[in-house]
Amino acid sequence: MDILTRIENGVGRITLNRPKALNALTEEMCAAIDAALIAWADDPSVRLVMIEHAEGTRGFCAGGDIKAAAQSGRGDGRDGEDFFRTEYRMNMRIKAFPKPYIAVMDGVTMGGGAGVSVHGSHRIATEHTLFAMPETGIGLFPDVGGGWFLPRLNGQLGTWLALTGARLKGADVAAAGIATHLVASSDVASIKAALLAGEGPGQVLARFAQDVPAPTYGEHVVVMDRCFDQVSVTAIIDALRAEQDDWATEQADILATRSPLSMCVALEQLRRGREMTDFAELMRMEYRIACRILRSHDFSEGVRAVLEDKDHAPRWSPASVREVTPEMIAGVFAPLERELAQE
Repeated sequence: MDILTRIENGVGRITLNRPKALNALTEEMCAAIDAALIAWADDPSVRLVMIEHAEGTRGFCAGGDIKAAAQSGRGDGRDGEDFFRTEYRMNMRIKAFPKPYIAVMDGVTMGGGAGVSVHGSHRIATEHTLFAMPETGIGLFPDVGGGWFLPRLNGQLGTWLALTGARLKGADVAAAGIATHLVASSDVASIKAALLAGEGPGQVLARFAQDVPAPTYGEHVVVMDRCFDQVSVTAIIDALRAEQDDWATEQADILATRSPLSMCVALEQLRRGREMTDFAELMRMEYRIACRILRSHDFSEGVRAVLEDKDHAPRWSPASVREVTPEMIAGVFAPLERELAQE
């Protein structure tokens, strides 16, 4: 089975078990998580929820089943819409869950993997954690609530992560505030055992948590904040080029490889999301974006270049950020005939 859900001594335990795909989420997996959370929210026998990956498998969760979504988008897109609807409802359920929700982010945690972890109350990183929102590199956008948590990180850290797809490793995930606790991977088994023995998550994690060092990206924060706090992606790239700084130049070079449309959509998504106060409203916005991007040229092309043919030479359209018009962006955010609703 790709996912296991059960109750063990008061712990609602969710185990991702799709190792050949680095536990990438299918619609069925999202539906199973959602159903478990609905059942456990009011179950007095469940005092907390823990989500993890199966022992002996690599990575926590590498994202969603993007290939399947792209294949749907090349047709009528309905299966892709169903996937995003199910996934986003699950994200909303996690955010609103009334009991402690502990995510053990021990390994690769990207895209959809963020969606099943960052909205929980307790998020555990280890030295093996590798976090990223790499969607602009495949013509998608940093969804699963990225419009909520990314702009709420310090300064322009979230904008940098969203546009470049930069990876954070180990302690940096905790330093950024994406994880709430940093622990040694060798202690994960003991943490799980203590939770299953009846201890509370606060008590357990206080015992095992390590001090979080200054982030490795810290030396670039001043330039990051200055350059990524611009009104448009074009202005961000121009600011990076003007810095005459090796790190800034590298970021500009990275942005030159990403989908122009995706970057412009992501920037607008984060700016709107920063001002929102209702997570459900944000997820409705992201569902609108997903239903449009799903059928876009760039999403199909990005998946082809990175995941299918693997030539890593996507041909984006529009080809540059200067060709992305306000009308294109507005169309992506326009209301749908069938909006996302929590059911």
